Amino acid sequence: MGAAGSGKGTMAARIIADYDIPHISSGNMFRAAINAQTELGKIAQTYMDRGHLVPDELTIAMVKERLSQKDCQKGYLLDGFPRTLKQAEAFEDIAREIGRPVEAVFNLTVHLEDLKQRVTGRRICETCGAIYNTVGSAPKVHGICDRCGSPLVHRSDDTVEQLGNRLHEHMVLTQPVLDFYREKALVHNVDASRKPELVYSDIYSILRLLR
Repeated sequence: MGAAGSGKGTMAARIIADYDIPHISSGNMFRAAINAQTELGKIAQTYMDRGHLVPDELTIAMVKERLSQKDCQKGYLLDGFPRTLKQAEAFEDIAREIGRPVEAVFNLTVHLEDLKQRVTGRRICETCGAIYNTVGSAPKVHGICDRCGSPLVHRSDDTVEQLGNRLHEHMVLTQPVLDFYREKALVHNVDASRKPELVYSDIYSILRLLR
């Protein structure tokens, strides 16, 4: 968990590489639906373009369907879900049904000025999901993904204005989720303002203790 630009996608990529579990990102699932111009995708786009969160009912249904797939049998990594208390409570029922409850919640914290720079400079490969930034982690060739050679895109909601909207919703909607998991002693706060290698070192140490 963490605000927009806190590095959730970057840390997720490292975790799934080490633990061979699927990366369940509600944002990626919705973007795939938008690219395919499905009815769900069209509805989601109206919210995402304004920097707002997609309604709980749509998000919960999509995540539940994804977790029922075979590749989630030995575990999963949630990225960007649950974002609201309603989603967290609904996910308790889903996790109980599949017999794989949440074991750890990583809360990535970043200073506001760092978030602004990260969000406005972020570039994403929609083919393989690789994430870059024009400051600090730029691709070798401008606008081209190092991994697969596809063009990089700047998401329409990656602006300072939209960041303000997303931070407000993050504080209002997501703080109760953190409180929900803190009561279960599952939250681990990680300073994500540092270099990715240092951030992941902290996460990896916690995961090793859990195993």
